[in-house]
Amino acid sequence: MKRRVCFVKNQTFTFYKNTRIPTLLILYFMQKIIIALDGHSSCGKSTTAKRVASQLGYAFIDTGAMYRAVSLYFHEHHIALTNPHEVDEALKKIQITFHFNELKGKSDTYLNGLNVEDEIRKMYISDLVSEVSAITTVRKAMVAQQQKMGKHKGIVMDGRDIGTKVFPEAEVKVFMTADSVIRAERRQKELLEKGELIDLDEILDNLKKRDVMDSTREEGPLRQAEDAILMDTSFMTLEEQVDFVINLHDKKLAGK
Repeated sequence: MKRRVCFVKNQTFTFYKNTRIPTLLILYFMQKIIIALDGHSSCGKSTTAKRVASQLGYAFIDTGAMYRAVSLYFHEHHIALTNPHEVDEALKKIQITFHFNELKGKSDTYLNGLNVEDEIRKMYISDLVSEVSAITTVRKAMVAQQQKMGKHKGIVMDGRDIGTKVFPEAEVKVFMTADSVIRAERRQKELLEKGELIDLDEILDNLKKRDVMDSTREEGPLRQAEDAILMDTSFMTLEEQVDFVINLHDKKLAGK
């Protein structure tokens, strides 16, 4: 990929041709901020967040992957979700990290040192993750990790409660949604690309159940923050979604 170089006050910025020069210059002179993308599953949060982070030179933190990794650990170790002691002991043994995959050009999720990126995206984890993430001790443990990851700002974080619970002081908050059928079709395509052929009705049913569980749980429920901007991605391209968020970012740094 073609790269270009920019020099500012004896500092060298190297970036890819699709990276915005004005944005990089703004970031050099001004403090970085936190961008929170919340919303329903399969509405494009992670894909948009990754692209935004890449263009801004920010770190991307996939909180959904963290809950999926916990769900995978619970599944593999037969943890009884209704047993608080088992859950608490299991959480002490879980270490989640992200490492950049140069071949894929993105970060992969690691659970206790093992790359679990592909496994946590499978349908059986999708069926489990809302139930696991509704457990109070699980959310508290993950929120603590997420807040530690973002304490220096310069991050894009997506999830369900980033703008309301994890970083209520985030400078840019976007609440993403999309038509449920369109979300199901996107999820089906994603699974098919990974070799899983799942009936559309099954996926749609899973999404609806997750929406209910995410919105009604006691700890960190899915809801739009009062100061979050709504973005319906039903008929938006990825480029339009990315531009929408970056424009909010640029306006915030410009004081508009």
